[in-house]
Amino acid sequence: MHTILVLGGYGFFGGRICHALASNKHIQLFIAGRDGLKAQQFAVQLGLNPAQGIAIDAHAPLLAQRLMELNIQTVIHTAGPFQGQDYSVARAAIEAGANYIDLADGRDFVAGIDALNESACRRKVLVTSGASSLPALSSAVVDRYLPRFSRLDSIQHGIGSGARAPGLATMRGVFGYCGKPFSRLMGGQWRSVCGWLDLRRYRFPSPVGARLLGNCDVPDLVLFPKRYSSVHTVTFQAGFASSLGHLAVWLCAQLVRLRLVSSLVSLVKPLHTISSWMEAFVSDKGAMFVALEGLGLDKQPLKLTWHLVAAQNHGPYIPCGAAIALAHKLSRGDKLPHGAMPCMGLLSVEDYLAALQNYDIQELPA
Repeated sequence: MHTILVLGGYGFFGGRICHALASNKHIQLFIAGRDGLKAQQFAVQLGLNPAQGIAIDAHAPLLAQRLMELNIQTVIHTAGPFQGQDYSVARAAIEAGANYIDLADGRDFVAGIDALNESACRRKVLVTSGASSLPALSSAVVDRYLPRFSRLDSIQHGIGSGARAPGLATMRGVFGYCGKPFSRLMGGQWRSVCGWLDLRRYRFPSPVGARLLGNCDVPDLVLFPKRYSSVHTVTFQAGFASSLGHLAVWLCAQLVRLRLVSSLVSLVKPLHTISSWMEAFVSDKGAMFVALEGLGLDKQPLKLTWHLVAAQNHGPYIPCGAAIALAHKLSRGDKLPHGAMPCMGLLSVEDYLAALQNYDIQELPA
């Protein structure tokens, strides 16, 4: 039995991961969060022993000792937002001799995880950050198609969400940079852009259709230029199922850019409530694309575009795929590297999507 503890285990993403792992007979699963009663109730809901739901504060000073008492072998950290967090949970996991996986989407957080590499190697554990759609799945897509290029010049990718509103923590992270500047590589130069601006319309395959997209600050923007040395342009944009909702966020981003509003973080709770109310009236379908441009093996211009389409509001399972796939690998005893690293090169596209096979999620290869 491989013992896994999911922090934030009854939350938006943590609950989905626990649901996927609860049926694996090779995993002893602990659902952890600040509210022990909620954790116990969710454990019972999943058919587990109520004792497998426990109260744990992710940032408690004695976290490592608690992990050792429970003989935890892997920690999956889903309790965001990760923007502004330190690596205390990862350090506690390393001290306890446990692997560590998180779903972080914070650019600096994911890119900086290799600061723990020496201690993770010394304890012979895997520590990986960004085990989510970005950069785990996005980099796996690029790695799959890279052999078709003699030179890869550009990676442009994006996500159009379905109706289901993400958790409050995710929304705080996403709206924290709304209207605020960040840098991305464009034409070989690092240029400043603002979050949720540069409005564009992207047409996803049917049945998703056209969606409005805006700039997002994600780990890929800094990780991809290092991983793919010939690339001179990396962009990422995202959008909402409701065009009206997206335009409202775009307008708010303009107000922040003009310094008429300092931040949208204080509005996250009412925006989350409004998003939840609107779920019944907007599309339950979402999608992701990765567009690659460069020179093919024949030295002629080559452009490839990969898509992933989700229906029935199953899109929120996609960010959970990497953690689920890695957990299954660890429970089987598959060989994974020791050390601390962003979640790139650990999973193939096939590995990732195999973890999502029970959901209405379809790949449209390039």
